[in-house]
Amino acid sequence: MGGAFLAAAVLARVGARIGLPTIPLFILAGILLGPHTPGFVLVSDPHEMEMLSALGLVLLLFYLGLEFHLDDLKAGGRRMALSGGTYLALNVGAGLAFGFALGWGTSEALVLAGVLGISSSAIVTKVLVDTGRLGNAETKPILGIIVVEDIFLALYLAALQPILSGADSLGSAVLDGGKAFAFLLLLALAARFGTRIVSRLFDTRDDELLVISFLGAAVFMAGVSEWFGVADAIGAFMVGLMLGSTTSGPRILKLVHPLRDAFGAMFFFAFGLSIDPGDLPTVLWPVLAAVAVTLVMNVLAGLGAARIYGFGPGPAANISTTLLARGEFALILATMAAVAGLDERLSPFIAGYVLVLAVLGPLAAGRSGWLARILPGGKGAWAAERAAEPRESTPVG
Repeated sequence: MGGAFLAAAVLARVGARIGLPTIPLFILAGILLGPHTPGFVLVSDPHEMEMLSALGLVLLLFYLGLEFHLDDLKAGGRRMALSGGTYLALNVGAGLAFGFALGWGTSEALVLAGVLGISSSAIVTKVLVDTGRLGNAETKPILGIIVVEDIFLALYLAALQPILSGADSLGSAVLDGGKAFAFLLLLALAARFGTRIVSRLFDTRDDELLVISFLGAAVFMAGVSEWFGVADAIGAFMVGLMLGSTTSGPRILKLVHPLRDAFGAMFFFAFGLSIDPGDLPTVLWPVLAAVAVTLVMNVLAGLGAARIYGFGPGPAANISTTLLARGEFALILATMAAVAGLDERLSPFIAGYVLVLAVLGPLAAGRSGWLARILPGGKGAWAAERAAEPRESTPVG
């Protein structure tokens, strides 16, 4: 653990000097010190970091829930559903078509639909924090799309599991999907109507007790969610959603920062441990093609979401690039595909695809202005912004 933290810190410091985001550097640290790369091996078995990685994902999504206020959900529910549905239709549809075009099989195509279609909630959260855009107007549709994706994710996994396991029982699949949906509905009702009760339960002036309480609630609910067939991070997100509306919400937001940063780094480090660079050349061209498809679909989805919310090219570019990264969900699907004995090319393909977008996504988000200039109306908007900037006066003489 100590070596992992230090390696991530050293690479992040080096990257900060040359303007690189921290996420791909944390991943690179895992690749360099993992069992698949020649040289010194810090962690020989990636599963040793599994619990730390899970805790990092839980805390990242818990923080996202704290930032996403219930008022935003109530005020923009219809637009959120429409923008999220548009994003999923474009990206999941393109992923399914791409999977069939590769010709690896029907089950493989269904897996690739999820891999290409779902953004990384963890990386999106980290990008929003790193770029300082949590207060931006376009962050609401970004978070709304993430919420819609998470709901779809729970139902998608419930439907996909019996297909990959070879089960032919439609009733079993419907039962699993119904159980997951009922649990999500229960959490949503608790977040909507249980705020006063939750506020009283967590009301304390002692920071130590507050940290123990919110951390216990987030991790416990993540475990319960997984038991009900819902992604564990979704439970943590819902707990954050509830606590963010309580009187203790601002203090929790401040206290969770160091925990989120530390264990979030471990999530990305553990992701790097799972990547074998030697497998990547065999799937290079499919990976590059998939990245190109995702770039195009994300730009179209960003333009659609911006139009729904009445935004211009700048926010559209921010939406497109912030949601570009793929990560933890794709890795879950890679594991499921390996267990089910699907095409052996799937695992290296998913690893390469996620790695490219995990690096490209944060870099693109930090330079979204370049994309904004080439979007419809972008040149005029950029020129207006430049003209509005205060200019330094030149001293005479």
